[in-house]
Amino acid sequence: MFADNKEEFRTIESITKNFFNEIGTDLQKQDSIENIQIYRIYRDIRFSKDKSPYKKYLSAWYSRTKPFYRGSYYLHIEPGNSFVEGGFWQPNPDDLKRIRKEFELDDSEIRSIINASDFKKYFGDIKGEELKTAPKDFDKNHKAIDLIRKKQFLIVRRFSDKQVLDKSFKDEILATFVAMRPYFDYMSDVLTTNLNGESIIE
Repeated sequence: MFADNKEEFRTIESITKNFFNEIGTDLQKQDSIENIQIYRIYRDIRFSKDKSPYKKYLSAWYSRTKPFYRGSYYLHIEPGNSFVEGGFWQPNPDDLKRIRKEFELDDSEIRSIINASDFKKYFGDIKGEELKTAPKDFDKNHKAIDLIRKKQFLIVRRFSDKQVLDKSFKDEILATFVAMRPYFDYMSDVLTTNLNGESIIE
């Protein structure tokens, strides 16, 4: 089945790759991007119950330049399920603890960012897996426990098929990425300093 449509797919793939790379070039003009990864259509089925060999979407990942700039951007194109996502998918234990300690110490700055009108307009709230109660050594009654118990810190904006096909789609993606920046810059500052605000980058 795929072989019968391979030529058509290659045409679509080429157009999409060019689009993803254009996004990366424009993103590089307003942020520091270390790597652009355009994902292949072939699925890794070694550890999956779903043995279908091909993805039903095309996607790209844009990583900010570490160690100074933390976070990454993700663009996903799929009929009925297109979205832009950014943030911290699986923070390592040290990063996760550092983020939680920052929220415990003072959640005012992160609250001002996630309650800002542009953040609410594009993303609503921080998404991701979270604990049902407080993590070890944290007070379950702390005023920032809603943030402290999170294990992932993701922000997502979804697009309809009509929006994806609109000529303004590229501009909307870039505007969404720009709207992520205050969040990314805050988290970068947290993850590159200690609780006294001193840099931990050598």
